Amino acid sequence: MSAKSKYQPVLELGEKLNIQDGNVSEENGVLKIKGTAKTQYEKNILWDKIKEIGGQNPSDIKANISVADESVYHRHTVKSGETLGKIAKHYYGNPSKYHDIFKANSDILKNPDLIYPDQELIIPNL
Repeated sequence: MSAKSKYQPVLELGEKLNIQDGNVSEENGVLKIKGTAKTQYEKNILWDKIKEIGGQNPSDIKANISVADESVYHRHTVKSGETLGKIAKHYYGNPSKYHDIFKANSDILKNPDLIYPDQELIIPNL
């Protein structure tokens, strides 16, 4: 199995995330990928997929993924039924980090219990 075939789910995820300036090549059984993710969160998702397939230190892939917007961890569009606690748990693994999200969005949020679908929230770097 070629490295490109093995890591096809990573390439598909890159397309889904709309990774910019992408470049993929295979040389001597090593897949080389390069591109720019919108945020650190999206870069982390790609690395998680690489590790899921190749283990913690895969030797058959070299990835050079940069981040276009380092000022935020991610930008999140609120969906119906979400709370800041649920959003914090998703991004940070800890619902009590909702305070950090609330503070980062104090220009549009006046109450941490009142968020609405389609609002775009900044998920700050911690």
